Order: sequence, then C-alpha cells, then structure tokens
Amino acid sequence: METTHESFPDSGLPAEPPVAVSVATTGAMPARASLPAKGSCWYCEKPLDSVRRFCGKTCADSFDEEAEFTR
Repeated sequence: METTHESFPDSGLPAEPPVAVSVATTGAMPARASLPAKGSCWYCEKPLDSVRRFCGKTCADSFDEEAEFTR
C-alpha cells in the first residue's frame, strides 16, 4: 500500500491509476456479466440460487483465468 505522499505527484494533484489495472479489471467483467444464471456455478457446478453465476470469488477468478487461456 502506498502512502499519501507517494500517491500525490509534486504538483499536488492525485496521481492517475495505472492504465493496465483499469483495463484488466474492466475487460473481464462484461464476459462474466453476460453469463446467464443457471442454478449452478459456471466453474465448479456447485448448486446455487437462480441469481448468482459463481459460488465465490475464487471460482469467478478461475473462470476468467481459464477464459484467457482458451481465447
């Protein structure tokens, strides 16, 4: 974690967030959000309610990682 001093350049304005982090974070969400809820986790098939797509962050992240390799 950076200190407040490190997050402000000499001009006194907040530094912009790294572009790679912003693109990587928003790039994976549309594919995940477009998946329909099917009553089970899209990664491990654990039974879920009719709203959720993944049972947890671990499965969601693993799904995204696997999707990157199968492009």
